[in-house]
Amino acid sequence: MAQFWREYRENWIATLALAVVVLIVAAALAAPLITPQDPYDLANLNLRDARRPPGFVGSGGYVHWLGTDAQGRDLFSAILYGLRISLQMGVAAGAVAFGLGTSLGIMAANIGGKIEQGIMRLVDLQLSFPAILLALVLVAMLGQGRVPLIIALVTAQYAYFARTAYGAATAERQKDYIEAARATPLPGRSIVLRHLLPNCMPPLIVVGTVQIANAISLEATLSFLGLGLPPTEPSLGMLIANGFQYMMSGRTWISVYPGIALILLIVAINIVGDQLRDQFNPRLRR
Repeated sequence: MAQFWREYRENWIATLALAVVVLIVAAALAAPLITPQDPYDLANLNLRDARRPPGFVGSGGYVHWLGTDAQGRDLFSAILYGLRISLQMGVAAGAVAFGLGTSLGIMAANIGGKIEQGIMRLVDLQLSFPAILLALVLVAMLGQGRVPLIIALVTAQYAYFARTAYGAATAERQKDYIEAARATPLPGRSIVLRHLLPNCMPPLIVVGTVQIANAISLEATLSFLGLGLPPTEPSLGMLIANGFQYMMSGRTWISVYPGIALILLIVAINIVGDQLRDQFNPRLRR
């Protein structure tokens, strides 16, 4: 582990990206403690403070350093709470998709036969559709809310984990240590959990990192289109959408600042994922 982090720190861009991710996560978790306003509490909102520029002193007596949005929410507070929602949705969808996709991929590689063909044909069929199109259809059918959105994100993403797990498990099951484990009285489930799955984890970790960023991007896109979370939850996509109609009037801060936060988070997670890919597979290093 020490050597792993020593090699990771050799790439200063990846180290900076990891620091950005840690800082954003810490700020999002501490949002109730460091923000001057709870954007969920409608009683604290004042429409007279709506669309105020950065540095404006609101009716609550505190400075809106990033300005306010169209509902009078302090934009700094709304961004941190929006980051919480983005991280929650990304991690939740990524974790469920990881479990479902990995189970299907390893099952297909380990069992073989018609089960393998059926699972992988289903996975290949889903991978032929754009993830955003599939998510749009599912959210339109299931409605708004966190649970329908997570279901849509998982359905759009589990196939990536299944394909990766299947490829890794297919390569590993032909190696000598798996053949030796099968010669022992260990049950098949123990062989999968103790030998096959741990050796399939490196590529799955990389895919998981990338898919968390993709889930955050998909959630923001759906919320921007009005199909994700309800308007009462200020996700980053909703904040960008709320300010989009005021861009031409010069009130650019309403959309720009949430957009910067969203881009910074997604880019940082992707850079960390690229570095992990290079760490686990040195042949991919430049």
